Amino acid sequence: MTDSLTLSAVIVLAAGKGTRVGSHTPKVLLEMCGRTLVGHVNDAISDLHPRHTVFVVRHERERVVRHLRSINPQALIADQDEIKGTGRAAWCGLRSLPQDLTGPVLVIAADSPMFTPATLRRLLKAHCAAAERPNAVTVLSVRLDNPFGYGRILRRPGSSAGIADGPICGVVEEKDATEEQRRITEVNTSTYIFDADFLRSELSSLGTDNAQGEVYLTDMVAAAADSGKPIGSYVLTDSVQAEGVNDLVQLARLRKVKNMRILQGLMRSGVSVTDPDSTYVDVDVTVGADAVIEPGTVLRGGSEIAPYATVGPNTQLINAKIGAYASVPQCFVENAEVMPHEHLPAFTVRKG
Repeated sequence: MTDSLTLSAVIVLAAGKGTRVGSHTPKVLLEMCGRTLVGHVNDAISDLHPRHTVFVVRHERERVVRHLRSINPQALIADQDEIKGTGRAAWCGLRSLPQDLTGPVLVIAADSPMFTPATLRRLLKAHCAAAERPNAVTVLSVRLDNPFGYGRILRRPGSSAGIADGPICGVVEEKDATEEQRRITEVNTSTYIFDADFLRSELSSLGTDNAQGEVYLTDMVAAAADSGKPIGSYVLTDSVQAEGVNDLVQLARLRKVKNMRILQGLMRSGVSVTDPDSTYVDVDVTVGADAVIEPGTVLRGGSEIAPYATVGPNTQLINAKIGAYASVPQCFVENAEVMPHEHLPAFTVRKG
């Protein structure tokens, strides 16, 4: 019997080329705060301990798979075929999972680096809330002031007469939406939890009758509504988590947001960050309470800074270890250690 609050599987859609990025690097391998985009997604889903994880790949397959093996050796790899679309990608991923799989299956895009484990747990909880008649699918959505480009959430009339605030009944993509539908501000995040049996029974029947000529995973929502199956909903209030990366401009903006959230976490733990706007810290960096990070400092990799150390100004650390009460102004330290109470002269370069 599957634990209702355990993910049976996660299907990560990592097959896209990312044409708008304009880089020779596959989009899912672009770096942000010490992780690739797919690495951030892997971190978030791994925290939920799914029974199975499958990555669906296609573009630059070998390069992407090498990276996936390094960050999640136990994960399954599925190849998307020549048929385009998120629905087809999910179908390819599902085929790699056990045929008798039951329970909740999370489907998430590999270029969504802002999701937190807490958000995905809330989505799972919303999916599993209806014990008597389980949801066929639960949709993660968000409300935006400017919803242009996003698929719109369609709801049935709810508690207010004529107002569509009731149960979700479908998702319509921007290019397929009517003018009235485009005025809807609740949008799809392309993140869902499906019941495995429902996913298996409906995915193979999806068509390509849309403006893009692709197999849309969003059609699964309409399929559930048409068959009278329950559709769950979780509306995310932190809209930035729903953002994916479509180009390097968006990547730079999300990197800035991610970096600021890392810095805020450090400051709330007792670290003094003199100028957050000029300080950059990777996700694996650890800093002890009462340490001081001066302006212009860049902390990379798995650098460790002990309590009461002062780093900066204008210092870069890469996998460095800084001891308690040490001082490292205007220095470059890579794969090396600065001992407790040691004070490096300005402009020192130390490499291990």
